[in-house]
Amino acid sequence: MKCQACMQETLLPFRCPHCGGQFCSAHRLPENHACPKIEVARAQRQGQVLTPESYNSYNYSYVFGQQPFKRKHRVNFSQKELKHISIAALLVVGIGFSIGMYSKYLPDFAGFRFDWTWDMMAVFAIVMTVSFLTHEIAHKTIAQKKGLWAEFRLTTWGAVLTFASIFLPFRMIAPGAMMIGGSIPSGEDIVKISIAGPITNIIFSSAFLGCAFAIFPSSYAYGMLLFFAAYINAFMAVFNLVPFGILDGYKIFSFNKKLWALAFMPSLILTLTAYWKLFM
Repeated sequence: MKCQACMQETLLPFRCPHCGGQFCSAHRLPENHACPKIEVARAQRQGQVLTPESYNSYNYSYVFGQQPFKRKHRVNFSQKELKHISIAALLVVGIGFSIGMYSKYLPDFAGFRFDWTWDMMAVFAIVMTVSFLTHEIAHKTIAQKKGLWAEFRLTTWGAVLTFASIFLPFRMIAPGAMMIGGSIPSGEDIVKISIAGPITNIIFSSAFLGCAFAIFPSSYAYGMLLFFAAYINAFMAVFNLVPFGILDGYKIFSFNKKLWALAFMPSLILTLTAYWKLFM
């Protein structure tokens, strides 16, 4: 659905309780979408007192202004967010184990059938989960430091498809996303928030690739496992940096094309390098 203020596609539109319009997270507040019933909203706000407890519980519908979000020295997690993150982590762990358990349905790695052991599946599941959560929390950290509201939320179809992927030959890891709201950020802030996630995957991919080359072929199985982890992280970075739709790459490309290229090219090189080592 398109936001009625900026006409951008949004995965999770917010409905204004005053005018009934559908808006993205950046324009969900009445002040940010020129709500025709702004005076009603302001009247309700006058009797409203926000406390740290109301912030942490995420029980409010709207927060006006930036004051509740100016906690720039630490990252804050609500109880609701922690529940969503825990469920997402369990789903990704399931994906990590399923790749080993259903490896007979996958193509050969580098000309041989990958012999997964339980300890290797456990390591890979941890790697997958840490990679996914670090990507999302990187977005959250930068957003909160910019004074914005940012919390992870499961999406219905994303969670369902991720769960189904545990039992199917194909894999999809998209149980949810980081939802960001508050006052409209500057273009520079949008770029910093958007690029934070892919950068974590580039760092992980580089580290895994370096470790894989260091122990391969003396530790053949774990070397290939690390190449696979490097490939998945690099692919996550490449996919998220595609300049299209709601992806991070579109936001970065729109405001800073040079920075987009500086991030996209290394992630593409890492993807091709890991792919060559695994499948060629």
